Parts: sequence; C-alpha cells; structure tokens
Amino acid sequence: MPHILVIDAPYYSHISKGLVAGAEAVLKDRGATWDKLDVPGVLEIPAAVSMALEGMATGGKHYDGFVTLGCVIRGETAHFDIVAFESARAIMDLTIAECLALGNGIQTTENEEQAKRRADTDDLNKGGHAASAALDMIELRNHLMGA
Repeated sequence: MPHILVIDAPYYSHISKGLVAGAEAVLKDRGATWDKLDVPGVLEIPAAVSMALEGMATGGKHYDGFVTLGCVIRGETAHFDIVAFESARAIMDLTIAECLALGNGIQTTENEEQAKRRADTDDLNKGGHAASAALDMIELRNHLMGA
C-alpha cells in the first residue's frame, strides 16, 4: 500500500478544497494512505518536497510518492509567469533528479472560472488526475527499478 505526501498551497482555498477532495478520493479508491501538508504558496511546494526527501534520508517518515496541488491565476503583472514557470521547473528538476513518483496538480489558469472547472471533482478533476499520476508513477518506478 503506497504512502503519499499531498502538498497543498491553499492560497485560493475555494479552489484548493476541490483539488484536495479529488486527490484524496482517488488515493482512497486505489488503497493508498496519505499525509496532507499545507504550504503558504505554490513557490513553497518544491521546498516542501525537498524537505520531505531530506527527512526521509535522515530517518523521518517515508513517502512512496507525492501529489502537489495549488492554483495560480493570471493577474496584471509578470508574477503569474514567474510563479507558474519556477514552480513547474523546480518540481520537474526534483522529480528527475530524485526519480520521484509525483503527480503535479498545480493549476495555472487565465481566470477563476478555469480554475473552478479544473478543481471540480464532477468536471475536470485535476486533483484526482494528479493523484492517479503519482500512483501510476509509483507502479512504473517499481517495475523499472525492481522495487
């Protein structure tokens, strides 16, 4: 039974609730266990993954995979581009360097309506998709790396 760390940046709490609900439903349906951790914002998610990895390396709690959740909605400045790009880049760098099973459910949208649709468990359910991706990547890693 895989154990997952769900890391959520609930800046837009009404969006975050749907992403988390979708992820937790998939994890439950597929027999996984999980811990949930909130961080201040999307840019803090990669650091939280890194801290969890360091904790695992020094005898802390073990996680088989990670689900990252949050939302960035475009505003009037370049801040959206920086947050969207840098969080995705840092998560991808960690995923590749550490062979992580990680489902990235951070939503980068043009407006709140797009974000709501992606978070809605009865619509696009991107939180559920991220959890499913993490579990699928655990299976792939186990197959390819003989775990």
